[in-house]
Amino acid sequence: YHQIRGAAEDCHKTSFRTRYGSYEYLVMPFGLTNAPSTFQMTMNGIFRELLDKCVIIYVDDILIYRCSREQHLRDLDAVFTLLHKNRLITKGYKCDFLKQELEFFCHVVSTEGVKIDPKKIKTIQEWKPPTNIKKLQSFLGFVNYVRRFIPNMAGLSASPTDRLKDHDCFWWGEKQQAAFNQLKIALTSSPVLRISDPDRPYEFISDASDIAIGAVLLQDFGDGLQPVAYESRKLQGAETNYTVHDKEMLAIVHAFKTWRCYPTGADVTVRTDHRSLQYLRAQTESQPATDPMARFPRVESPLHHHLQTGVPTILPMP
Repeated sequence: YHQIRGAAEDCHKTSFRTRYGSYEYLVMPFGLTNAPSTFQMTMNGIFRELLDKCVIIYVDDILIYRCSREQHLRDLDAVFTLLHKNRLITKGYKCDFLKQELEFFCHVVSTEGVKIDPKKIKTIQEWKPPTNIKKLQSFLGFVNYVRRFIPNMAGLSASPTDRLKDHDCFWWGEKQQAAFNQLKIALTSSPVLRISDPDRPYEFISDASDIAIGAVLLQDFGDGLQPVAYESRKLQGAETNYTVHDKEMLAIVHAFKTWRCYPTGADVTVRTDHRSLQYLRAQTESQPATDPMARFPRVESPLHHHLQTGVPTILPMP
């Protein structure tokens, strides 16, 4: 942050008093409400031409990636050129180069894909059953953070999540303990998720149950279909009263909305075990806006998708 010069007319807003006198920051200090967003915007502007091509930036963390060593070295040179041009200084002892695997925000990213940090898995294994609302919130918060690794996360966490409603009287029964144990097993045995390739076709497999909807995003990298991400959520409000047809449709809608950043412009195959969805394209915009079928045409319009119905899904029931 201290490498970002503060506007002269705003420096007085950062003034503070000490026993040696009053001082003002000439650079951006830590602790300001808009400091993180300002720094992120600055970094995005500097590396605009490289973003999502070979560089990912999260505040002061810069990830540089390529498949080939030669191109990676050229990317490093481009990054250091931009840093030097904009007078940004890096600390050598905080940098790692030519890594095949690295830790990044509770994840381990490697040439194989992305997985949960093994240190976090050990923490999960040692996690004791919650004894109050705050401890339950802490556990579910972490589970939600790594939800993309867990098939049927919404279904597994449904029972513990319901306990959050009882603020006055917390209790933990056998049903909640069983779900807690299942979540721990799912987290500790979570798969390695492959990094998506925009040049390859995608496949969604969706499913629905009485309490939740879910989907898995897959790609074939030459070794069969491999998971890129999992997604699920509980049915909310009136959604629990939907027919089986509409719940299955809602699962597809939710999958497209959740992963809209992945398949835009790519070929997508959608698999569902509900045969009646084969008439999807016959639905019209004249249906009520509350009907999930009426929302689907607007969701899928920019995508080249193929719908396969009545085929067995490999997705665990939500």
